[in-house]
Amino acid sequence: MIISKRKTALVTGANSGIGLELTKKLMENGWEVAALIRSEFPQEELNIHQKIRHGSIRIYRADLSDFAKIKSALMQIKKNEAKLDALFNNAGGSFPSLLFSPQGRELHYEIQTVVPYIITMELLDLLKQGEHGIVIQTSSDAFKMKKSFVAEELANPSKFQKLIGPYATTKLAITLWTHAFAPKLRQEGITTVSIDPGNNNTMRKGRNGGLPLLIQPFIKLFGPHPSVGASRLYAGLESSPEDAGLYFSKGKPSVFPFKQHADQVLMQVQSIYEKEYLPL
Repeated sequence: MIISKRKTALVTGANSGIGLELTKKLMENGWEVAALIRSEFPQEELNIHQKIRHGSIRIYRADLSDFAKIKSALMQIKKNEAKLDALFNNAGGSFPSLLFSPQGRELHYEIQTVVPYIITMELLDLLKQGEHGIVIQTSSDAFKMKKSFVAEELANPSKFQKLIGPYATTKLAITLWTHAFAPKLRQEGITTVSIDPGNNNTMRKGRNGGLPLLIQPFIKLFGPHPSVGASRLYAGLESSPEDAGLYFSKGKPSVFPFKQHADQVLMQVQSIYEKEYLPL
């Protein structure tokens, strides 16, 4: 087991886009990072690879769409890490078409709504060992374009649209269950918030498959570097217990729609966790 006096953050999707820039920012500020990722860090990130060799970045691998692979990785994390001071449920993205996970649910929903709940539940004990356990969910203001929300359709949408379809809906869904679950986590001494990192330009490395064609030029020309979004997520570490359950956009607490569905979404992800993940 790794015991360190330095703070440790677990970051999902730590090897690309906002997650990569967040990993760099954490390292610059003296944190150690447990990276839950599917593929390698870019070869040109020489400082990152040096940190991996020195053990201040520790890699755990999993395809976050596959419960069996997630379970294996989380078992390793619980075996190897003595504590977590922060959990960034950051992995995700906008996919170009209607796709489904190995468990049979729509892929955005599985990765961006369900799996963050599983990871949070499984790592609660490590977060309780941290100095000030905090869970930061990567949300998105894309859901502001939603005129309706049907929780029963999250797993199997009736139609697909890039960005404003399942991507936006499932970002709203994680914001909803985070809001509903925050009071219970606060009783456990853990603060959880949702943060919109903004419309960062992650197209620099070709990650544009899920963006509508009309939006791509705007993001490419005017979208800020992913380090901007990473800074917004990092700022979430300053959240106090009084902020529990809040959604932050541009660094400020913001309203979000369909709050009346928060408990229903929470019950959905809890049911999947208890009936499908735990029996594995």
